[in-house]
Amino acid sequence: MLKKQLPYIIRNISSLLVLILCVKIAGYFCIVEDRTINQVYKTISRIGMTGLIIVLQFRLIQLGCQSFFKYENVLAPVFYLIYLLLAIASFMWSTDVSYSILQWLMTFESLVFVFVFMRVISMVNTYFPKHKIDLIKIFTLAVFPIMVIFIAGSFIEPDLFYRGMRGGEEQRLGGYYMNPNELGMLSSIGAAMTYLYFQKTKKKFFPIVMMITSIIVLVLTASRSSAIGFLLIMGVLVLQSNNKKLKIAMFVGAGLAVPALLKFVIFKDDGGLEEVLSMTGRIPFWTALLQEGIVREPFFGYGFMRINYTDYFESLNTYAAKMTHNTFMQVLMNLGFVGFFIAFWQLVLTIRNFFKERKQSLYGSFFIALFIPAFINSLTEFGIFGETNFGILFYQFLILLFVIQIRQNRSKKETLLFNLFQKRWKLNPKLL
Repeated sequence: MLKKQLPYIIRNISSLLVLILCVKIAGYFCIVEDRTINQVYKTISRIGMTGLIIVLQFRLIQLGCQSFFKYENVLAPVFYLIYLLLAIASFMWSTDVSYSILQWLMTFESLVFVFVFMRVISMVNTYFPKHKIDLIKIFTLAVFPIMVIFIAGSFIEPDLFYRGMRGGEEQRLGGYYMNPNELGMLSSIGAAMTYLYFQKTKKKFFPIVMMITSIIVLVLTASRSSAIGFLLIMGVLVLQSNNKKLKIAMFVGAGLAVPALLKFVIFKDDGGLEEVLSMTGRIPFWTALLQEGIVREPFFGYGFMRINYTDYFESLNTYAAKMTHNTFMQVLMNLGFVGFFIAFWQLVLTIRNFFKERKQSLYGSFFIALFIPAFINSLTEFGIFGETNFGILFYQFLILLFVIQIRQNRSKKETLLFNLFQKRWKLNPKLL
């Protein structure tokens, strides 16, 4: 009897998932200055990858992978759905309904993507263990090409890839393609994931190259919040390690880096201690939002992703802005104290899932490497409850990380189907 070969889609499942996630992340970038072209590109790339991952799930089912799923720790996703339902209700009082609907659709679309993505990983890991998917590896390889593009672009087209700040005195990597702070968050995640991948793989050279690449991008973005986030991640991850030499090296490296950090973080500009502590220098703006903005719509806010009756919040005591640059202030303004209460407890429940499952799960360190940058970015930029960005995408991964699992206890029918599946593909034992 001829040995039955696994389909191409299974033999290359890891590469396919890397490609899908990479394009999905890249879909949050701008590619040209024309706004219309960017919107078309973002729509096609994001929705296209969601459609592709759904097709991939159906293909797995066609191969015999049954959806024997169970859902645990569901309060975190339930509160997130309540948050989205409140956002739908806010369409009734939003002064720009089309914008609120667009933001909601993009947030919900990314949630669908993550939900199906995690289901696909669970199915592959259960039915094809020899082709087991490692989320750390997937994220590492998905972020790396983007880092390479920005480093190459900084040499080839510096006018496009750098953004002038403070009257042109400071040049930060990102250009009009991406906000430097957002790019800094992505690079810090890439570096942290590469560190975790470095510990898993036997081949060390390529992970070292990838980590150095991400760190270079992080430095070139000159993002204070991302630098602080990266240092926190590495500190937590290294302290968790049993490698004493690595811990000693970290403390020595930290000591040597103090002068550079003081210059990069503390004395980067003339913002003073207030700007350092807030990592952004927007305390006067946030004060105005609390004193003049939320008091007018305290309970349910101005509508999903709206911070005022008009497009911009304006005050005599601060500058005008369309967003708050703080995700918690953003949700307070657009959904009021009710929305803030829901979002706060949703965050608490997500963190609770981590502490509950971190010892049993393989992804405790993964959670840390993704959560810290996303959370710190939330204090200074769009963040996990802000306008659509890949920080929301990453946070949705964390919401569902400890939720979707394959059931081990199956009905007689499900057991029969599973045994038939094993019989079908065990014609060649090396394939499983």
